[in-house]
Amino acid sequence: MRILMATTTVLLAGLLVSVSEATINWNNLIGHGFRHFEKKKTTYAPPEKPLRQEYDFIIVGAGTAGCALANRLSENPQWNILLIEAGTEPSVLTDVPILAAYFQLTESDWSYKTEPQRGACLAMEGGRCNWPRGKVIGGSSVLNYMVYTRGNKLDYDSWAQAGNHGWSFQDVLPYFRKAEDMQIPGLGNSYYHHRGGPVTVSHPRYHTPLATAFVSAGMEKGYLVNDYNGGIQTGFSYIQGSLRNGERCSSARAYLQPARGRGNLHVKRDATVSKVLIDPRTKKTYGVEFIHKGRTHTVRSTKEVILSAGTINTPQVLMLSGIGPAEHLRQLRIPVLQNLRVGDNLQDHIAMGGLSFLVNDTVSLASDRLMRDFSALLEYHTRKSGPFTVPGGVEAIAFFNTKRAPQSTRYADYPDIELFFLGGTLSSQDVLRRAFGIRQDVFNAVFGPLTGRDGWMVFPMLLRPRSKGRIRLRSANPLDKPLIDPNYFSDNEDLEVIVDGILATIELSKTRAMQRYKSVLNTLPIPACARHGFGTRNYWRCATRHITLTIYHHTGTAKMAPYWDQTAVVNHRLKVYGVGGLRVADASIMPNVPSGHTNAPTFMIAEKAADMIKQDWS
Repeated sequence: MRILMATTTVLLAGLLVSVSEATINWNNLIGHGFRHFEKKKTTYAPPEKPLRQEYDFIIVGAGTAGCALANRLSENPQWNILLIEAGTEPSVLTDVPILAAYFQLTESDWSYKTEPQRGACLAMEGGRCNWPRGKVIGGSSVLNYMVYTRGNKLDYDSWAQAGNHGWSFQDVLPYFRKAEDMQIPGLGNSYYHHRGGPVTVSHPRYHTPLATAFVSAGMEKGYLVNDYNGGIQTGFSYIQGSLRNGERCSSARAYLQPARGRGNLHVKRDATVSKVLIDPRTKKTYGVEFIHKGRTHTVRSTKEVILSAGTINTPQVLMLSGIGPAEHLRQLRIPVLQNLRVGDNLQDHIAMGGLSFLVNDTVSLASDRLMRDFSALLEYHTRKSGPFTVPGGVEAIAFFNTKRAPQSTRYADYPDIELFFLGGTLSSQDVLRRAFGIRQDVFNAVFGPLTGRDGWMVFPMLLRPRSKGRIRLRSANPLDKPLIDPNYFSDNEDLEVIVDGILATIELSKTRAMQRYKSVLNTLPIPACARHGFGTRNYWRCATRHITLTIYHHTGTAKMAPYWDQTAVVNHRLKVYGVGGLRVADASIMPNVPSGHTNAPTFMIAEKAADMIKQDWS
């Protein structure tokens, strides 16, 4: 895998254009190419400028939402905007879709880990699941797998029905459309889509024959091949990705790059916000405190501070500022300014990892073969097409109801499971083992013997988890990572839905389409689960509790809800209850996680928040 990355970096620099395959010295490429170009940074963000003493708006976090807000608010030339980010620019290699997993556990990642879980993550190092989060300009949109899904229209209708005025599907659809530059043929002019927005959405420019077989298998089972971001979510499809011309379209690329030349937008890098500054008498926000190169600085706001630091860092900053559960803050001797249930309601999409199938042909994205494929490298360099455009190997997706869906929605278009299809296996990709945090002994037992074999895998992903966890401060030190307890499988029904997804995937492997490649389930058991008998429901329950994977959709820790909801943190205008001049705009405000991936909904939240801010200050 390292050779693959090394050759890709050199290719991107144009050093292989005139080199024939026979003359490539792979060791030289590793030494000269990768180490050099890994350090080459993108230039999407505005250059650093001297800070003013005060700004109209201070945005905390240059992630998916923060970059979008910075762009939209700086459209008003009368407003001065400061965007503060704990990280710096990402490597240019983060734009190469196939390398999605590589930049986890690097300086661009907060590299969070959960607390040890009693009934999950049991095969992970220390019983903890890795939780990658972007510490970089562009945030997690730089680290994610670029899958662009909005969720189900009923998700947003339920937000509105809970008392969040203005958040029904019909209310938010214009903001999904506003963010989008739909480049998939036939979809750009549909009612559900739009062309010309900042975020380019397209199919990857390559897919394996196995991805075609997977979609065909869904058709054999009676499902539509559909636009899951359109009128009907249930069905099978190649993925829609935040991809522009074969490369990643991160929030930094989509929103910050067009705003680089605006003199009213400043970006402060390598700056960790330690607290929001709030007058304890008036409870009015007047700025932020941040740490840069070991020194503490303050900067003032005249209108608002907007927290867009994400589901982990936003509650951390709120609690450090005295806004959170009173009993917790008092334990840490943090003065309580506002008693709110910050950090509660933590939700995540999880899946069983490594459900693998072997095939009898050389048709998958095997890294050891791909790294020797000079034509694929050249194709990416010259045309930005080929297998390097596949986001981390993810090619196709399926949504459907399991038999455990509630009777009221079992036959409605409201899926409870998603199948995440990858045209390869974990067997020869140690970078994925490290990114997921799977213990070496488990990896060797289950995947090691498959090295060199072609195959495919599916992650059956739970769409509407019932289990909820929480974020808490580890200490009053803003540089200490917070405590993360997702409380996975505290509601046993979550486990049963995933097991149903596993069994449905096994049935798909038996279709004519998949049997064209003689697909066969990998029957090497997880050692700790072998006693249950491989393939039984108890075995799959055990396997899911052992190889438990986050799909990086952490939400809900600054819950949007009406004032009568005791768990509310922000109102439907995203203003923090009881504190003036403070708003939250990121995935933490979601009352419930949408039935899809969360990057597209976070773009929507930022677009809607920008309009609300403009309305409030017009």
